[in-house]
This record gives sequence, structure tokens and C-alpha cells, in this order.
Amino acid sequence: MDLLFSNDRPGAYPPSLYAEAIGDGPARPPLRGEARADVAVVGAGYTGLSAALHLARAGRRVIVLEAHRAGFGASGRNGGQVGSGQRLEVDELERMAGKAAARRLWDMAEDAKALTRTLAEASGVRFHPGIAHAARTPGEVAHAHGAADRLARDYGYEKVEKLGREAFRALVKSDAYAGGDIDRGAGHLDPLALALGIAAQAEAAGAVILERSHVVRIDHGDSAAAKSTVHTADGRVVCDHVILAANGYLGRLDRGIAARVMPINNFVVATAPLGPRARDVLAEDIAVHDTRFVVNYWRLSGDGRLIFGGGENVGYRFPRDIAGKVRRAMLQVYPQLAGVAITHAWGGTLAITMNRMPVFARPAPNCLSASGYSGHGVALANLAGKLMAQAVEGQSDGFDTMAALPQPRFPGGAALRLPLLVAGMSWYGLRDRLGV
Repeated sequence: MDLLFSNDRPGAYPPSLYAEAIGDGPARPPLRGEARADVAVVGAGYTGLSAALHLARAGRRVIVLEAHRAGFGASGRNGGQVGSGQRLEVDELERMAGKAAARRLWDMAEDAKALTRTLAEASGVRFHPGIAHAARTPGEVAHAHGAADRLARDYGYEKVEKLGREAFRALVKSDAYAGGDIDRGAGHLDPLALALGIAAQAEAAGAVILERSHVVRIDHGDSAAAKSTVHTADGRVVCDHVILAANGYLGRLDRGIAARVMPINNFVVATAPLGPRARDVLAEDIAVHDTRFVVNYWRLSGDGRLIFGGGENVGYRFPRDIAGKVRRAMLQVYPQLAGVAITHAWGGTLAITMNRMPVFARPAPNCLSASGYSGHGVALANLAGKLMAQAVEGQSDGFDTMAALPQPRFPGGAALRLPLLVAGMSWYGLRDRLGV
């Protein structure tokens, strides 16, 4: 069974609020027969589209192969939060890689955020500043405030405002949290509109995006000078370089990456427009995420709907009642919304890693891969695509910085990672329910 085809109609976007806003749109043709390219990109999410855009602007012939539609996967389904930094906090990065590398990683993440804002502006997608971090306990509040102080002192980042219980409650109208902070340098946007905007920019630069073109096998060249062949059911692309940008949908295309990157499913709902009640949910047009292991995250849409994400599972199938699953989490945060209708409910597949840092790798002499953003991928995936494009062009410093990070395999590798992760997530889910 393939995650690409387990929960969605072939070639169709999920029933999300984002997809409804754009409609079906014109479909791009599939690959038929043999094509040739300098670079074949597998996957038309942020990573692949950013890589295609930057390679096409550098004059490369690029073909992007997408099994469904551009922006079909996590890039077009997520909560739209463009966060600061890497997935790990800077103190964890310092312990992992040292202070100099941690500073480099922070600066790269700031570049990722700036790149994403530039891509959004060029796509006509509005960026809304502000992400609040909701802490459940006084200890978590103290940790968050200490992290803000450290960013200001050691990294020169002074855009995080510390908030106690009352100040946080005035901003985020929920009694579920003991305080937190708000990052005014982060923000949120429409994720599918961004993906489609980048796709349009890539095509304008000369890249070719082929949809309904499921990659089933890759024959890698045995040297950097050898050709590779990327196969779909109806054709093949012969190329000099391959970029793997499938993230949670990588499947069996590379078992070495699969042992380090685990797909998991996450779920989102949108309510009916709240009207004046929207300001009883959020006092400002910001996004929020909390400190649960299975994180809750939310924001308001342009027409005043609450877009709320919560709940995860592993395996191939989404639950039958996504709305009911997420409603329970939503009402724990906002019990005042008990009678509000849910109009849209959808799931998506992202990818996590053991240490929550993405896996940048060279699976073959002429192949680059980046995946496993662990829920922090809107900005970092765009940067990953740019870094892989630069590496193809011979400028690999940024790619190599990310590739040098530890890349632990899941216990049991690709074969046993699923049952072990289920056990681990069950334990952390219990901790969430107990408020530990």
C-alpha cells in the first residue's frame, strides 16, 4: 500500500478550505514516453518547487514529476505557520552541533523565513505576522521566557515578547494555558496558495511540471558523470541529476532515507465563519501553537473561520471521522465553540525524524535529498530546495551544513520503525492527556 493513494482521489486536492478557495484549476499533463532534462525533481511541494525555480533561473532544464497535483501533499494542507529558527531550540542545537554551527543554523533558518516571505510576495500571497507559543504549565512558561532571553542575548533576535498568564489570555482567549510568548518575526499564510504561486514562478522561469506522474523507480548513475533515469508508469526522464523532494510520500524510492524519515498523519478542520465571535478566539490576526507533544495549532482565515489542527496517527489510513477527532482537541482549548459547525476536515502526511532535524543526504553520486521537517517545514522546505539547487550548481556549503547534522535511524530501520513509533506516540499522547 502506498500513502500517495491511501486516502485521496487520484489527481485531486483534499477537501480543505484552501482547495475550495482555488477550485480545481487547470491540470498539468502527465509524463508520456521519454524526456530529457538536466535535473529531474521528484515531488511538487515546497522543496521540489523551490529547487525547480532556482535551477530554472540558473538556466537548467528542469522537469518536476508529481504523482497528483502541485501542492497536493503537506505543502498544500498544513497550518500555514512560518516559524522562526530550526525545529530544535538553539540550546539543543548547541548541544548537538556546537555553538558556531548552531549560530549558522539559526541564520539559515532566518534566511528560510525571508525567502518564504519573498516567494509569497511574488505569488500575491499575504503574510500575516505573529505566532504565539502557548505554554500549559508555569514550568513551560519559564522555559519559554528563558529561551526568548537567550535568543535576544546570544543571537540578537529581539522579536519574541514574553507573556504571563493574563497577558497571554488577553491575546489568546483560552483558559488552557499558563502563559507563553509571541514571535512578531514569524507569521502565517495560505499554504496551498503559496505552493501554487511558487509553481507558477518556476514555470515562468522555464521549469516543466508534470502531474499525475507517479515515480515508481529510479536508476541512479554509478558516477557523478553518469546519467540517471527516473521511471513513471507511462514514461521516463533521463537526466544528469535527481532531486528527491517527496518527504512523507517517499515510499520505497530510497530505503536509506526511509530508515531515517517516518511519515505520520495530521489533521485539520475549519469552522463556519465566526463573525464577531472571532475576536473571542484571538484578539489579533496571529497564529498559535502549543506545547503538547501532539501539538495543537490554529489561526483565523480571512473570512473569520477558525482553522485548527490537532491529532496524529501513524499508518496508512486517516480516521473516518476527522472532524470529530479534531473537534475534541479544539474544544479543550475553546469550549466556548461547542455549538460551532465544522465545514471542512482534512488530513495530510508529513515526515518526522528521530532528532526532529531534517535529513539532507546524497543517496547516490548525482542525487540529492531533503526531507523530515518534523512539522516545521513551511520555511525550511523552501530553503532546502534552494540549497539543493545551489549544490547542483556546485555551491554546496549550505547543503553540507545541514547534511553534517546527526541523522539517526529509527530503531529497526524502515521495517520496524512503525510499531515502535506507535508505542512511543501512545506514551506521549498519554502524557498530553495527563498534562505532564
